Amino acid sequence: MNLQVLLSAMYLDDEGYIDTLNITTDAVVINQCDREGCRDTVREAADGSRQRIKYIETTQRGLSKSRNMAINAADGDICILCDNDVEYLPDYEKRISEGFARHPDADLIIFYIKRKEKPIPNYPRTKRMGYLSVLKIFSPEIAFKKKSITGIQFDERFGAGSGKYIMGEENIFLYDCLKKGLRIYYEPVQIASLREEESTWFTGYDERFFVSRGADYAAMSRWFSPVLIWQFALRKRPEYGMEMKTGEALKHMFKGRKELLDS
Repeated sequence: MNLQVLLSAMYLDDEGYIDTLNITTDAVVINQCDREGCRDTVREAADGSRQRIKYIETTQRGLSKSRNMAINAADGDICILCDNDVEYLPDYEKRISEGFARHPDADLIIFYIKRKEKPIPNYPRTKRMGYLSVLKIFSPEIAFKKKSITGIQFDERFGAGSGKYIMGEENIFLYDCLKKGLRIYYEPVQIASLREEESTWFTGYDERFFVSRGADYAAMSRWFSPVLIWQFALRKRPEYGMEMKTGEALKHMFKGRKELLDS
């Protein structure tokens, strides 16, 4: 099976940036910048291996829009999402391919990317994922069979640069996959590490954060969203408690829920 990395980035000089991320497989690069253009090139390594790169420049903005453009341009058997702060392990392709070989029935597999706030995998063993477990997932950990997600896209109202809701696009995407009956597995196999860089979207537990979180839960499930809101308010209270009272957090999340459902 051919593996294709789908990189969403901004203001790159050229496709050579993928070398800094240790991307050695085929790739689709969406570069949101001030230019429009597309080229499809093949590079040959010293060992004779070939790497195909689809490099698309666009003046459009939004992480979810970028992800959708990459998915639409992809033609690999297996695709994995990528951001510009992910550094892959040398054998990432082998690890991903072996994961799908172990689970031939899998439509998507969530792999592990090591980062400061997540020094160990979410789960110690392989498991089938459901509506609660996918809440813990980080976008670049998501690998999928391209043919399995036909008709499923990222909600462009959500994510960095959307101008609307600053987060939650991966949760909505995974919920849509589950609703379509797709099989999602978790593999506690590390494929990359995350560079320690300042977040482009998280500026603190403020009103905008909680409104976005409430809208995110509403997009995932109209009827289950109140439960998700309450569990977040209680479970994450130690993290946001110094910045906002629980009652205020709940008020803002239910405001976001109503805003989304009324739109």
